[in-house]
Amino acid sequence: MTHLLNVQTLENALNYLAKIIEWRMEYYFGRDESVKAPIPHLPDDWLSAETPLTSFIRKHKLDTAEQLTLLMAIAPHLQPDFFDRLITANLPQAGDYPQIGGWRGKAHRGFLPTGETVLFMLGGDRFAERLRLQQMFSEEHPFARDRVIYLDSPAEGEPMMSGKLVMLQDYVELFTQGRFSRPHFSINFPAQRITTEMEWEDLVLNAQTLQQIHELEAWITHGPTILYDWNMKKKLKLGYRALFYGPPGTGKTLTASLLGKYTGKDVYKIDISMVVSKFIGETEKNLANLFARAESKDWILFFDEADALFGKRTNVRDAHDKYANQEVSYLLQRIENYDGLVILSSNLKSNIDEAFIRRFQSIIQFPIPNVKERSQLWQMAFPSQIKLAESVDLPKLSAAYELTGSDILNIVQHCCLQALQRGDVVIHHEDILDAIKRELNKAGKIM
Repeated sequence: MTHLLNVQTLENALNYLAKIIEWRMEYYFGRDESVKAPIPHLPDDWLSAETPLTSFIRKHKLDTAEQLTLLMAIAPHLQPDFFDRLITANLPQAGDYPQIGGWRGKAHRGFLPTGETVLFMLGGDRFAERLRLQQMFSEEHPFARDRVIYLDSPAEGEPMMSGKLVMLQDYVELFTQGRFSRPHFSINFPAQRITTEMEWEDLVLNAQTLQQIHELEAWITHGPTILYDWNMKKKLKLGYRALFYGPPGTGKTLTASLLGKYTGKDVYKIDISMVVSKFIGETEKNLANLFARAESKDWILFFDEADALFGKRTNVRDAHDKYANQEVSYLLQRIENYDGLVILSSNLKSNIDEAFIRRFQSIIQFPIPNVKERSQLWQMAFPSQIKLAESVDLPKLSAAYELTGSDILNIVQHCCLQALQRGDVVIHHEDILDAIKRELNKAGKIM
């Protein structure tokens, strides 16, 4: 998508919306029978342009009224005086016109649309049509389901359609700038984007694990084709759930990062400590904020050390157990309804509640690397600037010490620092043994 094409599409869309508003105002207030024709249509080829706005419309098969509602929501973000200019030019005289709806913000002084504005511009005074149009603001509609636009809740006792028509900032940026903005790490979004400069070739795993990972990569790449182009959306759940389990340092986080890198998806690692709360209902609230922000963004959510959130439910002995089990039930429902990829990571498969296990499409084990794999990891770990002394026997080290890829990288880092402190670039057998001892002591193991 070129920036110029997107600008042209938005300009055409606003010109089209302006014609609709002028058409409605002229007919309603002028009662000119000559303009009682059906709502004008955009040129047939306008949706052929490849822009975020047109792609969204095609994907959800939005009809004319839905397209116009989308345009009304975004118009003030593009032209602050858009509605004022059109409405005042067509009003017969100054005064209050409640049928048009609208409101004015504190900082923004221009006319901003409400649900009543949508009903008036698209339905006029046709009662049945106005009732039909209200269905666009139901929870089942793509607007609400994907959190694109919604009606803000009006004051108690006031009509629902008097609520403000709001487009979420994420979609304002998508439709105008061509991309979703990346969220900042906060209590409302307790996750950080993770990336890697490594490649698939740097990931050393057994053949079965690698095959399962590439099957997962295939779903990320081709899932939309199966769901939408092959019309399997009504038979399959939109999202995908995977469990990575195995000891620390075996490549679970790296794999999640590589999946994002090679499929063009952002990967967000959830900070479990900020999600879990001792206060009743707070954990669910934190998760609701997280999933709501991630919905329909094509992000990969990675829950590392997921046992704290997705652990086994207990027998109910007191109120605390009852609410803890409710949290697990809520999680179960929420990850099932998420339309993207959710990866849970755990040291042990048995730590995860069976209710989640049954709903994973992929369960992938990351075992401790075997001798051959450890040898490969040792060979790849040292930088090219380093020289190994003749006493260093990497195959022997591979056979003697059961280490993970993360362990080996930590050992190599320590050895490199030791060599630089000595003022040379040679690593000796004793350097590696000393580093191995330090690494094993960290894990409480004896060499």
